Amino acid sequence: MAGQEKVIVGHVSAVFGVKGWIKVYSDTEPRENILHYDPWYVRRDHDWFAARVEAGQRHGKAVIAKLAGVADRDEAVPLVGHEIAIDRGQLAPLEEDEYYWVDLIGLQVVNLEGQGLGSVERMIATGANDVMIVRGDRERLIPFVRGAVVQEVDRDAKRIVVDWAEDY
Repeated sequence: MAGQEKVIVGHVSAVFGVKGWIKVYSDTEPRENILHYDPWYVRRDHDWFAARVEAGQRHGKAVIAKLAGVADRDEAVPLVGHEIAIDRGQLAPLEEDEYYWVDLIGLQVVNLEGQGLGSVERMIATGANDVMIVRGDRERLIPFVRGAVVQEVDRDAKRIVVDWAEDY
């Protein structure tokens, strides 16, 4: 991936129909926002290639899209299971206390007593609030609730301070 840093925003989950459309699982919120990025970078084998979205729309919990140069189902099948990324520069600027999930992945999580709980492996949305999946000596599910649980996010120090006991 030469050039700008790439950010994974979804993956191709299936083909859709016979005219080269693909079904996309989108990590964007709302899901159809993935269609606004141009170009997409799709990983095929170990390489990324730029793809332009010709058309697309939300389809249930997924998104369907038609990529330029993908004319039929046979050309779409090899894309299934592959990640979709964008250049980081395509992301909208954030306010000071806002974070993209991708920026939280890998940060070390420590509690108020200075005990290391692990690092953020991934994030999930539960409806009530986002949850950090923290992997250390064991897996912990820690709500990403500013003030009540998350006390500080220091991206420079690669650390999140939480009000969370080690034995929770």
